[in-house]
Amino acid sequence: MPVPNACVALPSIRHSTILLLIAIILLSNAEAPPKFLRTPNDQTGVQGGVASFICQATGDPQPKIVWNKKGKRVSNQRFEVIEFDDGSGSVLRIQPLRTPRDEAIYECVASNSVGETSATTRLTVLREDQLPAGFPTIDMGPQLKVVERTRTATMLCAASGNPDPDISWFKDFLPVNTSNNNGRIKQLRSGALQIEQSEESDQGKYECVATNNDGTRYSAPANLYVRGRKSSQTFANRRHARTDVINIK
Repeated sequence: MPVPNACVALPSIRHSTILLLIAIILLSNAEAPPKFLRTPNDQTGVQGGVASFICQATGDPQPKIVWNKKGKRVSNQRFEVIEFDDGSGSVLRIQPLRTPRDEAIYECVASNSVGETSATTRLTVLREDQLPAGFPTIDMGPQLKVVERTRTATMLCAASGNPDPDISWFKDFLPVNTSNNNGRIKQLRSGALQIEQSEESDQGKYECVATNNDGTRYSAPANLYVRGRKSSQTFANRRHARTDVINIK
């Protein structure tokens, strides 16, 4: 009696399954060339002000970000590269801006062992007497603030220009991300930055940035300090201590 075809096919099916699993494992461990998550935008700044260019990339291994000016790696006391905490990229910050020496094409280069990619951006720097009528103005910037932990902190910002400028925020020279904190940190319609349930990690130096078609202007920085909440027992002890002093007198 002949052997059923199904029994003969079993070893072949098992072999195919093993090959498929091996392929999946190899693909999951495959290296990947750099791919940009965010590239720098052209900017027009004001002399004496600030410019920040943001560049982030993904890949396997994690790409290294390098900044070039006119084809050469940036190197100047007024140029600072600030790395993102997650290693995804960096910010090139130039302060104070100088014209015409800072006007140039800047390049963000992301590279790993698999490949390399680059993106360019242009910086224009204007003197105050060259600014177009609609250039952004910071009407009210953030101020020094001290808030107790778990309380809400609001950093104010108001700006004007034509067209109305968009407002964004930087903390310790890195852009504030309002999309991945479960709504705890959000930007209000007024432009103010609201931080609920304040944590020690929120402490830092904040700047608001106004941008429209004519250019970009930064506010003066302001520090936010987050301190531990004082317990009711502490206040009670202080009251008793004061009463004791009065009684002694």
